[in-house]
Amino acid sequence: MSRVRPTPEFEHAPTDRPRERLDHVAAGPPTPLKETLERLAEVPDETVLVQFNDRAPQHLYPKLEDRGYQFETVETDEAVVTAIWR
Repeated sequence: MSRVRPTPEFEHAPTDRPRERLDHVAAGPPTPLKETLERLAEVPDETVLVQFNDRAPQHLYPKLEDRGYQFETVETDEAVVTAIWR
């Protein structure tokens, strides 16, 4: 059974756009990196992708920068949550 994790408040991520969630807390590397990049290629530019992970996605950050995305990461008790947007 999948658990719905609350989305934390972000300081810089847009709040007036559609959001899509990816929960990778239980997935080991490289699944979160691969699936996040694949999903970003599919969603419209106005969508904010919110990725839940068990750790900060350090290897994802440079790939996002290279592709022109902005991002913000917040740590909660349950997950490390990264908002990604254009």
